[in-house]
Amino acid sequence: MTSLLEVADLRVEFAIGRHQLVAVDGVSLEVRAGETVGLVGESGSGKSTLALALMRARKVAGGTIRFDGAPVLTLEGAALKALRRRMQMVFQDPYASLDPRMTVSRILAEPLAAHGIGSHAERGRRIAELLALVGLPADAGERYPAQFSGGQRQRIAIARALALSPAMLILDEPVSALDVSIQAQIIELLRDLQRRLAIAYLVIAHDLPLVHQVSDRILVLYLGRIVESGPSDAVVGAPLHPYTAALLAASPRRDPAERREAIVLAGEPPSPIDRPSGCAFHTRCPAAQPRCRVDTPVLADNAAGHHVACHFPGAIAPPLDLIR
Repeated sequence: MTSLLEVADLRVEFAIGRHQLVAVDGVSLEVRAGETVGLVGESGSGKSTLALALMRARKVAGGTIRFDGAPVLTLEGAALKALRRRMQMVFQDPYASLDPRMTVSRILAEPLAAHGIGSHAERGRRIAELLALVGLPADAGERYPAQFSGGQRQRIAIARALALSPAMLILDEPVSALDVSIQAQIIELLRDLQRRLAIAYLVIAHDLPLVHQVSDRILVLYLGRIVESGPSDAVVGAPLHPYTAALLAASPRRDPAERREAIVLAGEPPSPIDRPSGCAFHTRCPAAQPRCRVDTPVLADNAAGHHVACHFPGAIAPPLDLIR
């Protein structure tokens, strides 16, 4: 598969008084055409900031972003507008991202009108196609977002993101606001759309087992840095970083009969303004050694494309085998 999105050493900073908060610190990643990459981390790890930076909705302090070979950070005007036709975003809260004063038809027509695509009749046909594509009835176009359930609103948000026939979707916590049964429906919808449209996904979430269901590769983000990455089955089946193992242990149980051993992390995540020396995770890590407080680990290939930034990879065994 050819590379679609290429990110190298991306850095995003915010000024907090006299301090600089580093929200994204040297992140590199790749998304290939037609594949799904999962980005996982707890709240405050920098996931959503990274997503907004990729969309040029956050100012970038350093690094590069290339989409289909084009340098995203230097594009302006018509070139940037053309790029945004090919890379769209779906947000966590569909009700907040949909204008409650607009009918669904107007919501879906808006990106088409903004890019000057089609006549009025052609846009009407495209709206009908989009509603059918995401499993909504034809008469849904005449209703307002408040008249739909949370899962249906997320289908509308996905339809809007697909209106311009993008090559890639960035999905920021696309199911975390939904009931578990509805989550499964939306995940199956995304799988079906990918099969039919050959679209690429960057799926951002905090639930590692859920991301494992849909992803070809997984990246684990902690305090703005990638600490583990690799094939989805390898990251979940044999996590090398203690943080990844802790995320697995803390994830919701799909089966009430599952038994898993708790991994207790000490304290709260440190502030990005005052990052710990050495490995940033050492203040919470059950397997930390004196070296971890001094030397910063680099992301290195451990085996078969499974990368980890840890001085003692595999020091904590996975809590359970999630690969059935």
